[in-house]
Amino acid sequence: MNMLKLSWKYLVAKPLNTGLNILLLALGLAIITVLILIQDQFENKMTKDSQGIDLVVGAKGSPLQLILSSVYHIDFPTGNIDLDDATALTRNRLIKNIIPLGLGDNYQGYRIVGTNYDYLDLYEAGLEAGERWKKPFDVVLGHEVAEKLELKVGDNFIGSHGIGSSSHEHDEHPYTVTGILNPMGNVLDKLVLTSIESVWYTHDEEHDHEKFEAEVAISGFPDPGDEDRELTSLLVQYRNPMAAVQLPRMINSRTNLQAASPSFEISRLFELLGIGIKLVQGLAIVIIVIAGLSIFIALFNSLKERKYDLAVMRALGASSGQLFLHIILEGVILTFLGALVGMIMGHLFLSIIVSLNEQGAISSLSASVFLVEELYILGYAIVVGILASLIPAYNAYQTDIAKQLTKS
Repeated sequence: MNMLKLSWKYLVAKPLNTGLNILLLALGLAIITVLILIQDQFENKMTKDSQGIDLVVGAKGSPLQLILSSVYHIDFPTGNIDLDDATALTRNRLIKNIIPLGLGDNYQGYRIVGTNYDYLDLYEAGLEAGERWKKPFDVVLGHEVAEKLELKVGDNFIGSHGIGSSSHEHDEHPYTVTGILNPMGNVLDKLVLTSIESVWYTHDEEHDHEKFEAEVAISGFPDPGDEDRELTSLLVQYRNPMAAVQLPRMINSRTNLQAASPSFEISRLFELLGIGIKLVQGLAIVIIVIAGLSIFIALFNSLKERKYDLAVMRALGASSGQLFLHIILEGVILTFLGALVGMIMGHLFLSIIVSLNEQGAISSLSASVFLVEELYILGYAIVVGILASLIPAYNAYQTDIAKQLTKS
């Protein structure tokens, strides 16, 4: 007697009841699936984007805002800093390298970042086409920018002032695409990279075409000439472990600048987000428990209607253990299907979220990623099915053949 096939037939015979139990369990598991996918990918992305950056230095303000704007490019900068103050830091013996950043403009929502070649080398970025910038207003596009905006080497475009896409354009300073980066899977994919000089000259009122044709600084800080120039922030790499102890405190207490550690601030961010994640996980677990109770009630009530059928099965040669297994299999099938539907719903829901946030922090997440933790969800669901069907299965195990057949 095929118990698995028989259990499936009983479930199919009541499609509405079966579908409701599967959907209820799937909702709870879908929430957990989305949380697992977001948390794992978000943490990996944050770690990958900040790799090699020991300290971020910028204007006074929120240290977390400084990290988010300068490392992850998902917030507004805290302000600008004087080039002289930035240059003074280069003489500190605790610093191995400083990468300058100039922010403030965008193209169709993608941020234009002024920097030098060290920024590309930090992420070991290679070019899919073209070459790196050499003159002001030459730009290298991240792979996603080029793909989404359908730009290629040699194309020109006009940048806009500000971080958001709805701002006035710098009509007098068109950018020229000289290169497109390989797909990196990090923050570079969403950036338009150029020289610090490009950012400076974009906001100059006078147009000196001679300096527009001059070569830009590929490392270190550009020559400001006679102008008072500013930068947005600095990405600092330590020379030795002692710098982690001394440098941030020295910068914060003795200068007009602010120093923030990416690892510390992101750990603090995850700690704050963890409270909300635990609350949502708690809600999902409550839904799963309710689904388990629903399965238990459904099996328990259906058992009352099927006592005669079970007695007939015993009379035809089925053992008490087979009846026990029959009911257990019904619970396992319900929860197994609920887990599959829940995981599919979770991935589908994440894909919808990503599609609605094409340029936000969520946009880099992928709904096509499958994690080992999702197998734990499947195992957890099966355990719920077994627990929910234990009592009904035990009652089936104790079926009295003579008593039930006599009643009929």
